[in-house]
Parts: sequence; structure tokens; C-alpha cells
Amino acid sequence: MGSTYKKIEVVGTSSTNLTDAIENAIAKASETVKNMRWFEVIETRGNIQDGKVGQYQVTLKVGFRLE
Repeated sequence: MGSTYKKIEVVGTSSTNLTDAIENAIAKASETVKNMRWFEVIETRGNIQDGKVGQYQVTLKVGFRLE
């Protein structure tokens, strides 16, 4: 029998870089979502403060296996 998956969207942020924003989103989601298997970056954005990057933001689709 095959597996069934569900997808959710989460947004991660970091003042450092995109990788940290992704890792922050996955770490926080893993506190309440079980069986996460994959992620896909679907949007990248940020804000600008004083002519510099102030914060990186990434929207992820996260797939997890339903029990």
C-alpha cells in the first residue's frame, strides 16, 4: 500500500541569510508537525532597512506523511 501526504505552507525569517530562514521555518514546523519528508521554496522576499537587507523571508511548502 502506498503512502499519502499533505502539504502546508510556512514562512521562515532570518536577519542573516536565506538558508537560516529555511532552517528556522523547518525547525519551528517540526515542533508540531510529524513525519515531515520534503520542502519546496516557493517564494523568496525580504525587507530593506537603511539601504541594506533587513530580513530574509522564504515561503515553503512542506510535505508530511499522514499516519
